[in-house]
Amino acid sequence: MLEIKHLRKSFGSLVAVDDVSFVVNAGQLVGLLGPNGAGKTTTVSMIAGLLTPDHGEVLVGGQRLAGDTDPAKRRIGLVPQDLALYDELTARDNLRFFGALYNLTGRALDEAIGAAMHLVELSDRIKDRVKTFSGGMKRRLNLAAGLLHDPDILLLDEPTVGVDPQSRNAIFDNLETLKRRGKALLYTTHYMEEAERLADRIVVIDHGKVVADDTVAGLQSRVAPVEDIGGVRANLETVFLTLTGRSLRD
Repeated sequence: MLEIKHLRKSFGSLVAVDDVSFVVNAGQLVGLLGPNGAGKTTTVSMIAGLLTPDHGEVLVGGQRLAGDTDPAKRRIGLVPQDLALYDELTARDNLRFFGALYNLTGRALDEAIGAAMHLVELSDRIKDRVKTFSGGMKRRLNLAAGLLHDPDILLLDEPTVGVDPQSRNAIFDNLETLKRRGKALLYTTHYMEEAERLADRIVVIDHGKVVADDTVAGLQSRVAPVEDIGGVRANLETVFLTLTGRSLRD
């Protein structure tokens, strides 16, 4: 569904993304992991068409994505890390605004809003202003906004930052439902337990390069079992630190 081929992006002398390639299939969630500044958000921005790569290409359903105005972009939904919501508007009016950007109107827009709000379990708050929502509710509404046009591919950039455990689990349930519907999901996070729970594959990037692309079990097999706890497999955080090092990336 989504194929990334040899993406490269520089900002002046800084090479932010350097020859990044990976695939996300339909009905699959791929976790994109990396330290701060590794190139995750730049990669997602190029996939979404918000940044033009210096080299490489993004293929959607086998067809090359030709920049920000390509109609194929409609097959992609973006759930950004920064909340893309207007606090003074109601949930319904927020979704009406975002739906209009995809030329959704009338009954089609109402049905899309209803389906998205049902999925994220906010139907009972549809008439309330967003400023009355908790952080977790805003995150779920942010997800609903990315789903209005029924995209085949969903890009999620740290969608659970700052939410309580109940909201996190609700978002996880939403993502499992979307996978069952055949959506291709690319998920960036700093929470290793989220990737361990959700991801079918993990892509780890560091200093702009892919340093691993494997299943969780495959990544764990690269690190020797922890002998002082009975030879138990290393968890994903241990694998991540082995691959990327322990130095701070502030």
